[in-house]
This record gives sequence, structure tokens and C-alpha cells, in this order.
Amino acid sequence: MKDFTSGNVTKQILSFSAPLVLGSVFQNFYNIIDSIVVGNFLGKEALAAVGASFPVIFTLTSLVIGIGSGASTVLSQYFGAKDMKNVGKTIDTIFVFLFAAAVVVTFVGIALSGFIFRMIGLPDEIIPQSKVYMNIYLSGTFLLFGFNGVSSVLRGLGDSKTPLWFVVIATVLNTLLDLLFVGVFGWGVGSVAVATILAQGFSFIGAVIYLNRTHPIIRVSIKNIRFDRGIFRSCARIGLPTGFQQSFVSLGMMAVMGIVAGFGTDAVAAYTAALRIDSFAKMPSVAFSSALATFTGQNLGAFRTDRVRQGLRSTLVISALYSILVTVLIVLFGQGLMTLFSSDPAVVKIGQDYLLIVTSFYILFSLMFSYNGLLRGAGATFVPMLTTLFTLWLVRVPLSVWLAAKFGVNGVWWALPVSWGLGCVITLLYYFTGWWKNKGVVKSRPVEVVSD
Repeated sequence: MKDFTSGNVTKQILSFSAPLVLGSVFQNFYNIIDSIVVGNFLGKEALAAVGASFPVIFTLTSLVIGIGSGASTVLSQYFGAKDMKNVGKTIDTIFVFLFAAAVVVTFVGIALSGFIFRMIGLPDEIIPQSKVYMNIYLSGTFLLFGFNGVSSVLRGLGDSKTPLWFVVIATVLNTLLDLLFVGVFGWGVGSVAVATILAQGFSFIGAVIYLNRTHPIIRVSIKNIRFDRGIFRSCARIGLPTGFQQSFVSLGMMAVMGIVAGFGTDAVAAYTAALRIDSFAKMPSVAFSSALATFTGQNLGAFRTDRVRQGLRSTLVISALYSILVTVLIVLFGQGLMTLFSSDPAVVKIGQDYLLIVTSFYILFSLMFSYNGLLRGAGATFVPMLTTLFTLWLVRVPLSVWLAAKFGVNGVWWALPVSWGLGCVITLLYYFTGWWKNKGVVKSRPVEVVSD
């Protein structure tokens, strides 16, 4: 556990972000390695099938994971206020919710998978493999939610290092199983999903055993678990806007995938590979935002708004410098990165165009995420949700359709940085109102006991 209410601000942001970045790097290897193995061993149709599945999976899981992020904010504020009783209640409550939600998501996703893929207009040759991959992946949803729950709890308590080790273990195991199932045994795209489930399951169970034996606060036990409705309402109030925001993003991803699918299998495969690179490159900015959210939650719980502002300034500088660096690297090496996923010249060219257009505007993305991190940590998640709804559904998706008709698939790519720019402006304006300062769960300073 780490207390962010005192000490060097920049050092704390960086030290907390570093494990998050490494954890995100390894966690994204799930998707990257899956795509590399599938693209090289099973072909571009299978690569497109895996890529088409992810927006759907993300749509089905994002609302639940968003509420989990709300629990992390609640935890960080109670921890900043030194209210350990409610810290324990929050941990129990979020795990009860996550496992119940996993059952619903699994059954709904499997029942509707074929309908969803047809609705977004995937090419017929992609749909069968997409259904196989997604249905197997969703059968392990409770393991995915369980591990995300552990990670959210630890982040709320200021511990970003412990989840890293279990992510590393899961990533290594996933890589080995991918190569074994597909490269050695020659199994199909479904075996890649099986590898992910086994890796997530091993990591989650290992994390629970380790934490129950070693952690001073976290105890995951079905026998003694409690559900607190009041705390869940706080988690939902803070987390639902984030969950809806992620749902809007994932639904938008599905809509964009439908637009891209209109340009054929090559475009879908290229988009899949380019998104893997894009997501990987943006991870540090997302990690800096998550670190700022925990930092903000603890300091608002301790009524240290001065440190919140210091944390924001440090995060903005760090994120901006990183964005400039990664933009240069991807512009220089984007083509080579695309060839890791496919040797098809058409696929490589389409993906390279995406990277050149989108990565040139990473600084807008990083600035927007920094402000959103502060707002999430403060519990002011409603405005970021509305901002996402506006920039995605009223700007990016319609603009993608219009630009695609004029400039082809590259028009779809140009719509993304435009939406980032608008989102950055709106979020910045809300921050300067100062209304976010009163959105937390801790409404009064803890009473200090003075001994004689």
C-alpha cells in the first residue's frame, strides 16, 4: 500500500505509473501475441476474425469493468481518509458484484454473438471464426472480472506492483500456450481463446492465494464475504458513468469496425493489427491517467487539493513528453511493425496509413486522458461520459462515414484525432469550473484523536 497524501508528487506519479505501464505492456501482449500467432499461422481471415471480436467483447464487459474502476476510486478515498472499516466492506462488495455480473455477460454474449457480427456487417468468411473465438473467450469472463477486481482493489490502495507480477506470469503462459496450440498442434482460432482463459485463470487464482496469505487488508473469501448496498451505490454512482463511457467507446468501435468492414477483409485485418500497435503505444498515457486517478482520490479524501493540482501538472508534462517520443518512433518504424502481423502488402499499407495519421496526434489523446484521470479520481465521472458520448457518436462516427465516402478508408482514420481534439477542449473547460472538487465520497475531515 502507498500513501500519496505526502511526499514528492512527480516521483510518486512516476513510481506508481511504472508498474502500471509494465503491467499494461504485458497485458496487451495477450492481444498482440494472439494476433501475431493467428496472422502468421492461420492467415488474414483469422486475424480479421480475432480483431472483429474484440470490440464486441469490450462492449459486453466495459460497463462491469467501469463499476470496478468506481470501486477503486471509492477505495482510494476511504484509504486516504484512513477509514479501514469501509475499505474492507468495499473490497467484499465489488467482488460479489463482479462474479454475479460475469454470469450475465457470459450467457448474453454467447447467445447474441452471431446476431451481433451480422449486424455490424462482417464479411461472411470472417463470421464463423469470430463466433468461435468470442464464445470461447466469454466462457472465461468470471476469471477476467476476478483478476480485474483484484487489480482495481490494489490500485485503490496504492499498490501497482503486485498486479504486475501476475500479469507477467499470465502473459508468459499465454504466449507459450498460443505457440503450443497453434504453432505445434495446428489447432484453430478457438485454441487462442482457450490459451487466454487458462492464463487468466492461473493468474487470478494465484493472485487470490497470494493476497489471502500475505496482504494485511485484502481477504477474498466466499465464506465471509459481505455485500454493502450503500457502498455499492457509491461505487455505481462513480463507476457507472465510466462504465457507460467505456460502453459508448466500445459501441463506437463496433460502429467503426462496421464502416471498415465495408472495405473488405484486408481493411479489417489491417485495422486489427494497427489497433494492437496503437493500443500498445498509448498504454503509458493511460497508466499515467490511472496513477493520477488514485493520487487524486487519496488527496481529495485527505482534503489536499493543492497536491491534486501538483499531480495534474506533473502528469501533463510526463504525458506530453512521452507522446512526442512515441509519435516519432511509430512514424519511423510503423511499416516494420505492421509486417510482424502480416506479410500481405495490402494489409501492411492500410495499417501503416492508420498509424501515420493517428499517432501524429497522440499528444491530444494524452492531455485528454490526464484530465480525465483527475476527474475519475475525484468521482466526477459524469462529464467525461458525456464528452465521450458527444465526441464519439456525434463527431467521430458520422465524420468517419462522411470522410470514408470522400477519401476511402483513410477518411475513417482522420475522424479519430478530430474527436480527440474536441474531447480535450471540453474536458479542460470543465476542469477549470472547479465543480469536480465536491464529487467525492468523503464529505468531512476525519476527526483527529489527540492523546493527553
